[in-house]
Amino acid sequence: MGSRVSTYVILWVNLFTLLVSIGVLGYGTWLGARHSDDCNKFLSAPVLVIGASVFLISLIGFVGALKNVPILLWIYLILMFLLLAAIAAFTVFAFIITNNGAGHTVSGQRYKEYRLEDYSQWFQKQLNNTSNWKHLKSCLVKPDYCNKLIKEYKTLKQYKRAKLSPIEAGCCRPPSECGYPAKNASYYDLSFNPVSSNKDCKRYKNKRSVKCYNCNSCKAGVAQYLKREWKVAAIFNVIAFAVLVLLYCVGCYARRNASRSHNSKLTRICINLNEIDVIHNVL
Repeated sequence: MGSRVSTYVILWVNLFTLLVSIGVLGYGTWLGARHSDDCNKFLSAPVLVIGASVFLISLIGFVGALKNVPILLWIYLILMFLLLAAIAAFTVFAFIITNNGAGHTVSGQRYKEYRLEDYSQWFQKQLNNTSNWKHLKSCLVKPDYCNKLIKEYKTLKQYKRAKLSPIEAGCCRPPSECGYPAKNASYYDLSFNPVSSNKDCKRYKNKRSVKCYNCNSCKAGVAQYLKREWKVAAIFNVIAFAVLVLLYCVGCYARRNASRSHNSKLTRICINLNEIDVIHNVL
């Protein structure tokens, strides 16, 4: 790969990532401006940070390749290395914390139930934190999720055959081990004494604003949802890491060629100056 080829590659790739980062920044700004609640601001903040980081690194790489400036390419490579290290660390962490946790089948039902203790200690710590749970619950556990079940499943038979999501199964109904008979998709007969010592049996209420929103089973449903999201993010990070490593290698080659070109120019200038000095002495 020649000097021009490597420089053009890093130039156009960084131009493309610049445009992408501008789109990411625009989306993050729009997301934060459209929704004023704390949850959506919390969700938009990482988008803005990622967009700003990619924009800054891409801009430095673009200018460095365009002007063939070695110092800018050095800065670009250092920042790119730090970004790669951060992506690698996050990806490893994501795979570790999502390694545990799975649903348990319920006899006669299509959906699964989830238990908080099955998930990693990190997930348990985050979900048991009162402040974190308040944010996550308001973002992910909408009352509409439970209220719409009675509209979707009008008969008990339909409800029992429903394939509920992890959040619906954990937050909209009591755990099956409680032994409460279901009357319909939104009402359970709580007059029966629970057959289990699970504290969620006492926390569940038929009231729409209560349900099982503060149950460990609800937290487990959210943990399962977050596990899936983190797993997808980790897979995309692996792809991004591979692409950025390739770009990093091209950047290293471009920087080296820029340094050689810069040194070559200095050498030619020195030679020319020496030739002029020799001519002057002869004369």
